[in-house]
Amino acid sequence: MLIGSLLVASFAIFGALYLAPGSALAALSGGRALPPASVAILDQRYHLNAPFFVQYWYWLDNALHGNLGISITLRENVSTLIGSRIWTTAGLVLYASVIICVIGIGLGVIAGLRPGWLDTSALVTTAVTAAIPAFVASIVLILLFAVKLGWFPALAAGTGGGFAGDLRTFTLPAIALALSSLAIVARVTRAAIREESDREHVQTAISRGIPPRQVIQRHILRNAAIPITTVSAITVASLTAVSAVVETAFSMNGLGAYLVQAAQSKDLAVVQGISLVLVAAFVLVNLFADLLYAVLDPRVKLGAKAS
Repeated sequence: MLIGSLLVASFAIFGALYLAPGSALAALSGGRALPPASVAILDQRYHLNAPFFVQYWYWLDNALHGNLGISITLRENVSTLIGSRIWTTAGLVLYASVIICVIGIGLGVIAGLRPGWLDTSALVTTAVTAAIPAFVASIVLILLFAVKLGWFPALAAGTGGGFAGDLRTFTLPAIALALSSLAIVARVTRAAIREESDREHVQTAISRGIPPRQVIQRHILRNAAIPITTVSAITVASLTAVSAVVETAFSMNGLGAYLVQAAQSKDLAVVQGISLVLVAAFVLVNLFADLLYAVLDPRVKLGAKAS
């Protein structure tokens, strides 16, 4: 299933750029007029005169061997360029994921188990934050915590000062990236907790005098773990795409911001390479969630449908 998903994704990425307006030769040459000898070299190197499926096969074969082509603008290997930026995006997404899982799930559990003013406050807060786009959150956070208060740097173009320095640099971008997703996870968690709390077997366990802590752990949290894990995995996986907006706002040297630059400069090989890496990350995160299902609930078998 994993291999099939990656193959479909790679075909979609290559096909989309193949069908994009303009010719591949113009993209490879940067729009410059080339002598016939140079055109012949590009035709031979990239198999531009070959049928679509032949071009796709050559590109996929090279990608599987770690060769994603050469950047038009920088004249460097795309794999090297991606490798120098991937840890910035990975660190940002990981930091945002921790914020989403810890605060989002925690807030949802508390709101689901404790109806009243706390639940109402959580609903109102998450309704507002869920509607805030990442670029708006980035601007507000920069103005408030970087410009006015000076607690964090306004730009995260570089890192330094060890782990503590990197943590401080990545805090505002991670919050901006996690804010709306955190609200979604919190609301879904609350709904799942409420649904499990109202089930008949839970009410029966309470009426039999089973301690509330055991009821919460054995019945409510256990059964609610699957939908919570599902929405958390999808949300975390989607951060790889949203990160482009946040990286651009904070001038971060990550894959998302570089993808935007490459698209603007029509750097074909870079766009294809970064898109393939981001899709692969999305698929791997969802695969991890599938494996986590069996750990959280032994009744779920890998490769089988949950009942």
